[in-house]
Amino acid sequence: MCPEIVRCVSVAAFAAAVLAGCASRPPSNAENLCEIFKERPRWYRAAKTAEKRWKIPAPVMMAVMYKESSYVANARPPRSRLLWVIPWKRSSSAYGFAQATDAAWSDYLRDTGNRFADRDDFADAIDFVGWYLNRSHRHLNIARDDAHSLYLSYYAGLGGYRRGTWRNNGWLKDAAARVDKRSSRYQRQLERCPRLDRRRWWFG
Repeated sequence: MCPEIVRCVSVAAFAAAVLAGCASRPPSNAENLCEIFKERPRWYRAAKTAEKRWKIPAPVMMAVMYKESSYVANARPPRSRLLWVIPWKRSSSAYGFAQATDAAWSDYLRDTGNRFADRDDFADAIDFVGWYLNRSHRHLNIARDDAHSLYLSYYAGLGGYRRGTWRNNGWLKDAAARVDKRSSRYQRQLERCPRLDRRRWWFG
């Protein structure tokens, strides 16, 4: 291979690595949904697509995702420690933006036919969140904009929610309250950011 081609390939590979690194970082201001979508227009388009498909408001899905991973693409539960020192097993198979477990992800792939989806891809992860929350709406009769109850079902599972396993779980009830608060704040912010649909984004 000639030196010029090698240099071009090397530059292209370096640029791709830099862009991938930038894309994998969480947004610079995770507290403001308008700023998130301005910084990550592809996230906005993916969230609106999932909203249209599953009828779950984008602020609800984004609040759930933030609680699960803080928008870290490859997030995993921490490892436990063997003898307080040696890194050991993780508490669950949860992975990615949505912290989807292996079992839940398999159900999603089977139900949607989206067999090439990845848990560390934002568009796939937000679609998973919308799919799961829509299941909670259909099977548990939870309102689509009830972020508090939807998060309880997301974390406890449909069966756990029905059985009320969350009722004596103070941590989970507090987490659901924080998701609900963030969802409401995200909704207000998004309402004051009306130009997102009309802007032409080429990158992001």
